[in-house]
Amino acid sequence: MKKRWELTSQQKLMIFILSMSLYGISNMITELIPEVKLGPVELKVEYFIFIPLLFAILFNPLYAALGACFGEVIFGELLLGQFGGLGELEKFIEFSLAIFIAGMLVTNPTNRRQLAIAAYVAIGIDQLLGTIVDIGKVYFGIEDFEAVSGLPESVLAVEGFAFLNAMVVSGTLFALLPTLYLVPRLYGKVEPLLGMKPRDGRASASVGEFVTPRLLILSILLFATAGAAEFMAESDINLVDWESGFLADMGNGAIWISMGVAAVIFIVTLVWAVNRRAGKRKGEAV
Repeated sequence: MKKRWELTSQQKLMIFILSMSLYGISNMITELIPEVKLGPVELKVEYFIFIPLLFAILFNPLYAALGACFGEVIFGELLLGQFGGLGELEKFIEFSLAIFIAGMLVTNPTNRRQLAIAAYVAIGIDQLLGTIVDIGKVYFGIEDFEAVSGLPESVLAVEGFAFLNAMVVSGTLFALLPTLYLVPRLYGKVEPLLGMKPRDGRASASVGEFVTPRLLILSILLFATAGAAEFMAESDINLVDWESGFLADMGNGAIWISMGVAAVIFIVTLVWAVNRRAGKRKGEAV
């Protein structure tokens, strides 16, 4: 059995910050992209999910997932003058589970079949869990059903169509294609720049060994927590719900400020990582 290579605490923190800031930048970009509606079909860039997926595949699934989720909360919520409280917990849990599981499924970053499966698993888990929660809110009477013109007046039909639309559009354009193109080109090249080794042998477990009863139970418990938090938020039982009128009045200005802060954090962290690697190599040479 291959020996797993463990990252240092500094490297884990670096992955966390890079994933957080870069995904934060991407979230601001999606805020500026307009929606396009073609009848019942809504073409919307929800997120660039391939960004945290790249970090999860190339580096560390757990810290890449957590970093991206914190990036969405900090740069996509707090710095825009809004925070949904318990409602944010649902997205946090579902998205982190999706990225973590998808990243762990890739044992060989050069295997395009594994990359394709990971891309659709990532967006599939996130969208499916969100769809189940939305259907549950309607069936339990927590939220009113909103019919969509051109579709049957059924919550299952509406949510099912939205799920398929997200899988086909976002799953292909913003998960599958970028992942298939970028991962093989970055693998083995970007890691040394950040002072890390490629992922060779670090994810040596097979899929059967990875999908354990413990993981399934933990995932179910986390999803139940996410659903409960969203149900409470929709029932006006919200522990923390904050909104800044000043930042909200800035409109796109707040988006640019948030993007700028995320870009500065990303660049500073990247420069620090490269300089740290250069200093380490210089010390080894001496």
